[in-house]
Amino acid sequence: MHEHLGFLKTSSLIVKVAAWVFLFVGIIGSIYIFSGRLPGKTVLEGVVNLSVAVFFFFFFYIIAKIADLLVKIIHKIMEE
Repeated sequence: MHEHLGFLKTSSLIVKVAAWVFLFVGIIGSIYIFSGRLPGKTVLEGVVNLSVAVFFFFFFYIIAKIADLLVKIIHKIMEE
């Protein structure tokens, strides 16, 4: 199990970065929709876009936190 710790740490970091990217892109896209820079888009579509971005942010961030928790559990088991 010790050989998988590097993979878990790296994948956790990558998933956290992906979560922040989803949130950033979603917020920027929603700002463009709310400001009217994207013709043919309604405010409701901006709200949906922002909601989806926040959902994916929390989803990916929770997955990364679970991987971090798994690393801590493995370290704790290896200490004993």
